[in-house]
Amino acid sequence: MLGAFFLTFPTGKHQLAPTVLNITLDRNEEQLTGLLNVHLDEADYSDAVEKQIKETTKKAQFKGFRPGKVPAGLVRKMYGKGILADEINRLLGRSVDDYLKDNNVKILGEPLPVPSDVDFDTAKAFDFQFELGLLPDFELPADQQVELKRPAISLDDATLAETHEQLTRQFGETTNPEVSEAGDYLFGKLKKAGAEGEGQTVLLPISKVTSGQERFVGVKAGDTLTFDLGEAFGGDAGAIRSFSGLSKEEASGATGEYELEVEKINRTAAPEENQELFDKVFGPETVASKEEFDTKVRETVQQNYDRESDNLVNRRLIDAMIDATPIQIPTEFFKKWLVRANEGKLDAATVEQHFTDYERELKWSLIRNKVVEDLGIKVERDEIRNRVLDKILGQFGGGMQLTHEMRQGMVGFADNYLKQENGKNYVQEYEAILAEKVVEALRGKVVVTDEPVTAEEFRNQNEG
Repeated sequence: MLGAFFLTFPTGKHQLAPTVLNITLDRNEEQLTGLLNVHLDEADYSDAVEKQIKETTKKAQFKGFRPGKVPAGLVRKMYGKGILADEINRLLGRSVDDYLKDNNVKILGEPLPVPSDVDFDTAKAFDFQFELGLLPDFELPADQQVELKRPAISLDDATLAETHEQLTRQFGETTNPEVSEAGDYLFGKLKKAGAEGEGQTVLLPISKVTSGQERFVGVKAGDTLTFDLGEAFGGDAGAIRSFSGLSKEEASGATGEYELEVEKINRTAAPEENQELFDKVFGPETVASKEEFDTKVRETVQQNYDRESDNLVNRRLIDAMIDATPIQIPTEFFKKWLVRANEGKLDAATVEQHFTDYERELKWSLIRNKVVEDLGIKVERDEIRNRVLDKILGQFGGGMQLTHEMRQGMVGFADNYLKQENGKNYVQEYEAILAEKVVEALRGKVVVTDEPVTAEEFRNQNEG
């Protein structure tokens, strides 16, 4: 029997005793690759094959034979080659895995089997080869060597005014008058003048128009406005993006005439600033006066910007660590492995086109694994469960008081969620917590300097 032979590695930890095979590794230190050579003699696999034939004999059903009484010779003739191939495959996977662990060979991805023609009819000894991508040891940058800037965001009047406008739209009473006024919103379809199609649904804030605002006042449903989009908003790409649905690049280059087909006018009356509003926004009895309300709004907005600033620093930290950590990788093997591991999803051309991104992602993965190993970082199951519970409570605003019975019910729900998707949800939460711990550990090893910036400046710098 001749055929191409490909190894499938077993998943998880095997329970069988390790088998000592004739395995050698030829290293190419310059290219960081290796060729693993495995030689099998009949004695290496014969016992396992015979055992499997006996097991198959017990279960095989052939016409004319009682169950369990099928001759072993007949089973061998019918299934022997398949059993031999399966047992050799299992033996290879187990032994290669043991060899790599026992010899502390750090590899990228998995060994790639070199296709070979195997004659299961006559051969008693077999030789197989596997390509390896070798990962060298590396050192992280010295403590305090990497320097980062952290935006120290201060709230400006425009940002606070915008927040109060959002609260008005959310909690105020909205009507649809016949004729627009300066503080209204125009709901309709926006498109480039003369363009095909009906356009993008938008809610245009008249108050944000800085040039020719009078043209947007006195408008009725059914009217069509033609105007220079960039000029109307003073070239403010952020303001254009916020209502138009255009990308950062499109909003920045939005020049020339646009058409807005008005479908209706939205007018929202500011809600009365009383205890009912305070409770709707922040929960019952959180604030009790307008002064406390304004203070709480400012604190909440500041906390949100501080969180965004920290997230930005974390992303900068990852990029800085990748740039500052010299890691040599087996480039050609990595490209080949990406295609093989993502068969049907990635081809060589796509890998080549996006290789820089794949390479940076790999380097960060190696850095992260090293930090986890060096610092002994662990994620406990209770941490994963509590993270899911926090998400559940967040859907209720986070202020709901839980009885013991309610919490226990949610614990059961969280556990069921983590078991779904064949454990995929568990792995995702585990990886998220692990990544946070790694970044937190690295934050203590770099120099972070605050850089004063207003909220508006921060938004403009980090659009996209």
